[in-house]
Amino acid sequence: MIAWQWWLVAALVLVIGLYLRSLAGRLDRLHLRLAAAAEALDAQLLRRAAAAAEVAHSGLLDPATSMVLADTARTAQVTGREHQREHEIVESELSSALRAALDEESLAELRTPSGGPGRDLLAELASAANRVVLARRFHNDIARSTLRLRRRRLVRGLRLAGTAPWPRPFEIDDAPPDGLV
Repeated sequence: MIAWQWWLVAALVLVIGLYLRSLAGRLDRLHLRLAAAAEALDAQLLRRAAAAAEVAHSGLLDPATSMVLADTARTAQVTGREHQREHEIVESELSSALRAALDEESLAELRTPSGGPGRDLLAELASAANRVVLARRFHNDIARSTLRLRRRRLVRGLRLAGTAPWPRPFEIDDAPPDGLV
């Protein structure tokens, strides 16, 4: 081969190597962002469960509703994060329990001046519910971006993702009670 052809081959190998290195680095950064987003989502879910438990134990709701809400919040607090599908079901049940316990009528009653500490508890619950919605959207956006990159033939063929597990979006019913937010 002529000398300039060797240089051309070397430059081509270098460009391909740099591209693969940047692709692997991007995938690694996405996995790190996904792990951080999952931790943030877990923290917000725990915060919402704690706020729901406070509302349940405050004595502001009727005893039956308080027991159902407290039980659901406790289940959400202790459910293992390693079983994502079970965790999604439990968190959706907490959302349903919140909507059932805090309908428009009970929210209006709790917000009256005689409601007193109920306003602070509802404000904390509303803040936690909003943060869950935002954290879940952020987590799912990163999960979708990571999945899009991992589905590329080149990434799969060269196993650039290594042994990292496939990301899954966190699909729950996180709609807060009407009138809470």
